Amino acid sequence: MNQATLILIKPDGLKKSLTGNILTRLSESKLEIVGAKIVRASKELAEAHYAHLKDKPFFPELIRYIQGEIHNRKKVMALVYWGEDAILKCRQLAGTTNPEEAESTSIRGAYGRITTSGLFENVVHVSANAADAEREIKLWFKPQEIIVKLYPTQEIINEQKKAIVWA
Repeated sequence: MNQATLILIKPDGLKKSLTGNILTRLSESKLEIVGAKIVRASKELAEAHYAHLKDKPFFPELIRYIQGEIHNRKKVMALVYWGEDAILKCRQLAGTTNPEEAESTSIRGAYGRITTSGLFENVVHVSANAADAEREIKLWFKPQEIIVKLYPTQEIINEQKKAIVWA
């Protein structure tokens, strides 16, 4: 079954110039990239993305991390991978969230670390499941930024300007 997943190469991955290494590893999935861009994550976007963790004590540091404040690299590479079993394939390549528990051959096992404060600098984000993927893709991308039709859309007129938005 074809599905989509959001991949984020986080600020620490960009600062360490790991983009090429990470994309090479992800290419093993034989999936198609259907959306890609560099994004400066606003506080609102970061908080919406990690809303499920808002009650955790590390939430403020996590928001600073994804915004690039910790690494002074205020950008994220956002990608949408699409194809058969995209979520499972990408999550297997990424490895477990905790870099110390991730297989050494995985992206997080090879390039991630845990800071002295306990923050997981795991260089990539991969959607956990189909529902998360849809929510996250809709947060990070507009419909016209993705080359396949993933989800229903609708046309609206916004201040006399026609735009395509998520339905």
